[in-house]
Amino acid sequence: MNFQELIQKRYSVRAYKSDPVPPEALQQVLEAARLAPTAVNKQPFQLIVIHTEGRKEELKRIYKGNFFSEAPVLICICVIPAQAWSRKDGKNYGLVDATIAMDHLILAATELGLGTCWVAAFDPDAAREILGLPDEVEPVAFTPLGYPVDTPTHTSRKPLSELVRYERW
Repeated sequence: MNFQELIQKRYSVRAYKSDPVPPEALQQVLEAARLAPTAVNKQPFQLIVIHTEGRKEELKRIYKGNFFSEAPVLICICVIPAQAWSRKDGKNYGLVDATIAMDHLILAATELGLGTCWVAAFDPDAAREILGLPDEVEPVAFTPLGYPVDTPTHTSRKPLSELVRYERW
């Protein structure tokens, strides 16, 4: 499948099989995140791989949706802002870098037939406590990782004409 087909195939999966994610598939998606571009190649992020078996109730404290802990694997991407590049005006690019890495991971999962769902509406205090995050580390996003049960649903997108400007605002 070419890249356009891949990005069209990706959707937010909200029902997962209990089948385990093969270790080699997990390594492939993690490697995709590692290879993502970051500002000045700083790579100011960490990925936390969480196996959900036996932890479903605890993980519901982070996000209540059933699909969140239904997949066999959950991945959290965190940023360490002090390790990120900052622009001259002080804008820290750690969040941008982490989201690019997570997007690479999600697209690699799609290519392997694995489902994901970007989750940003989580409880950061619960995530911090359950994952044992140090103060200087910020959880950015989670995704379940597993084989989809549901069928693809694609949400409508704005037309390109509403998203692109040429030369100036």
